[in-house]
Amino acid sequence: MTLVDGSPGTAARAAAPVPAARRSDGTRRWVRALRWTALRLLALAVLLAAWQAVVAAGVWPRVLVPAPADVWRALVRASTVHDGTRGVSGHLLVEHLGVSLRRIGVGTGYAVLAGVPLGLLIGTVRPLAVVLEPAVTFLRTLPPLAYLSLLVIWFGIDEAPKIWLLVIAALPPVTAATAAAVRGVPGDLVEAARALGADPATVLLAVRLPAALPEILTGVRIAVGIAYTSVVAAETINGVPGIGGMIRDAQRYNQTDLVIAGLLAIGLSGIVLDALFRGAERVAVPWRGRA
Repeated sequence: MTLVDGSPGTAARAAAPVPAARRSDGTRRWVRALRWTALRLLALAVLLAAWQAVVAAGVWPRVLVPAPADVWRALVRASTVHDGTRGVSGHLLVEHLGVSLRRIGVGTGYAVLAGVPLGLLIGTVRPLAVVLEPAVTFLRTLPPLAYLSLLVIWFGIDEAPKIWLLVIAALPPVTAATAAAVRGVPGDLVEAARALGADPATVLLAVRLPAALPEILTGVRIAVGIAYTSVVAAETINGVPGIGGMIRDAQRYNQTDLVIAGLLAIGLSGIVLDALFRGAERVAVPWRGRA
């Protein structure tokens, strides 16, 4: 018969391999992350090399397709004070981008404040869904430039039409995602809450809304992306300072390098913001993706 030694020393020896296993898992994660980073850098290098090869071959005139070095110089010029000029149109690139991000934040914020309650009502009250869902779909199919002129007539050329355009662009995805998420809440959860005596308002706020939160956050994330794609349209009218206004002015003077620099600034800031948003999602809804 084998005796089991229950002494503290035996327990400590049995537990010793666990930290080593954890260190091994952490090392593997770091190696995997480094591999993906190296792959992304390699893809970027190939893209830049292909871009430079097209420019060197003279496939298109330099004014249409500038070299990567030209775009880099435009980025530096837009980000510094040179020859007594502050960036572009009197503002640095980071200032243009900051104003645009503020507009995106305000527009998306208003869209969330209106879209989440609207989606909750559409998802739970059938008569309201019959009336409001076609209106939401109608707004979702409209391109921003289609109603920008109307907004300018109504609100002038200051901040109001820009914010309204971003609100209208971001509202439909938030509303649609919220309504679909609320409808997709398992019926067992709702019935259990009702069996415990919960009234309709409690069921909505304490059961349906938390269960639908992951999909609602996905809708907000999509809305932020749509607002990003709409900001250049929003800033075509009196958009300086603003990254869209900067791009618009550069286009008027055939400054292709500056246009590309502005597009890169929008894209890179979008990647950073999306990564931050995904991190916030993991904190806000840690149960997402788990059974």
